Amino acid sequence: MSEHEQIKAALAELAAIDAETVKLGQISSLLHWDLETQIPSGGVPQRAEQLSYLSGLIHDTATQPRIGELLDILTFGGIPVDSLEDLDWRRVRAAKRSYDQDVKLPKAHVEEESRVTSLANHAWAEARANNDFASYAPHLEKIVELNRKTAEYLGYADHPYDALLDRFEQGMTVKTLDRVFGEMREKLVALVQRIAAQPQVRTDFLTRSYPADKQEGFSRRIAAELGYDFSRGYLTTSAHPFTIDLSSDDVRITTRYEENYLPTALFGTIHEAGHALYELGFADEIKNTGVAGGTSLGIHESQSRFWENLVGRSRAFWQRYYGDLQEVFPEQLADVELEEFYRGINNVQPSLIRVEADEVTYGLHVILRYEIEKQLVTGDLAVQDLPAAWNSRMQEFLGIVPSDDRDGVLQDVHWSHGAIGYFPTYALGNLYGAQFTAAMEAKLGSLDPLIRGGEFTRILDWLRGSIHVHGLCKTPAELLHDITGQELQAQPFVDYLQQKYGEIYGL
Repeated sequence: MSEHEQIKAALAELAAIDAETVKLGQISSLLHWDLETQIPSGGVPQRAEQLSYLSGLIHDTATQPRIGELLDILTFGGIPVDSLEDLDWRRVRAAKRSYDQDVKLPKAHVEEESRVTSLANHAWAEARANNDFASYAPHLEKIVELNRKTAEYLGYADHPYDALLDRFEQGMTVKTLDRVFGEMREKLVALVQRIAAQPQVRTDFLTRSYPADKQEGFSRRIAAELGYDFSRGYLTTSAHPFTIDLSSDDVRITTRYEENYLPTALFGTIHEAGHALYELGFADEIKNTGVAGGTSLGIHESQSRFWENLVGRSRAFWQRYYGDLQEVFPEQLADVELEEFYRGINNVQPSLIRVEADEVTYGLHVILRYEIEKQLVTGDLAVQDLPAAWNSRMQEFLGIVPSDDRDGVLQDVHWSHGAIGYFPTYALGNLYGAQFTAAMEAKLGSLDPLIRGGEFTRILDWLRGSIHVHGLCKTPAELLHDITGQELQAQPFVDYLQQKYGEIYGL
């Protein structure tokens, strides 16, 4: 067999195994979707067993020795990398990274993670509803211990948290985050203090009664006009909003309606639609393959927070849509002028809930969780001491303390999913997003006229051509450098906040 034929055969066999793994993962996602949105409580234990079984099956498929043999042929085992086409080379590189990580994790460990988190997710939902951290704590203790084992299996050079972080944000380390987050925290705290010294904006109208059915209709319209394709997606509710891809042409989102707080569903829906637009935008040649996924969760978050904040909370957006919103809620907004509404939805006020936090204080919520996670992983903080540690940091970072655990340590679903190392990606998304937006405006000009005119297709086309189409074929650092010519920086995001909120608050 010639070298060319050997390459072609190895690529085809690797693609066939990849397709099988992807299909099993999509089936697992469907079971997760049902678990999160509509499963009866009595069905949870058996669903945990089903998902555990599937996790083991996926692990067996993704770690079979033949994959290693094929990767040896296609990488360092004989065939020069430069003999592959660029897309093939990038797919092989991504497959090798995934395989190298997967084979380090024992099947029994993967199955146990799935079983424990499936049960923990339901326990978290009940604990949050009942404000009962004690009932959830044993589940979280198991999750923390499993994550410690995962870090040891994967290996790390400096800090065990690096191994967990790398699963969500390839190449990111505690050393880098401590530097970037340290700079951001100092500047955000200073900006919050400056804003607090100014007269505050009006927000009373946001907590009036907004019927959920009318919120839903408006939210669906906005998602569709931004580009979310309901023929390839679905919107429903869940305890914590999320996006899930059941295939490259079936990407579903959830939201949560609060009848006495308008921003929750409105911006939550835009946020999740931003995630979905990314998942729906992969190039045709990588759809439903192992590289049909976001480059990283930080890059993914850059897309959701771009649409939610840089578009959805902009003055230009509401110059287009505020009259329509008033028609949906005429009594609630009759006495509210456009400028009052714009300032109200951008109010900076330390708050308890991360998903409802303003752009300025949001990063502090994330840094709080990052610091707690590091201590959990190293054992410097016990799960039973979490509520006290949470409240202490809330006081230190934001000057407020939750009155109960429902709005404190129990507010996020991520730990019940086993996702320790995930939270930093939310703040990274803001940083990536600011840098991407500067590059987009260098190409398209100011986004305000496009937003005001409803020309969202032009914005989405740029995002798809620059970011979405590549899927996992580029690393976060490669993607950022290719688009901006820069490495990760905090300053562009800080500059954006200072300009926007300096204007709103007259700083």
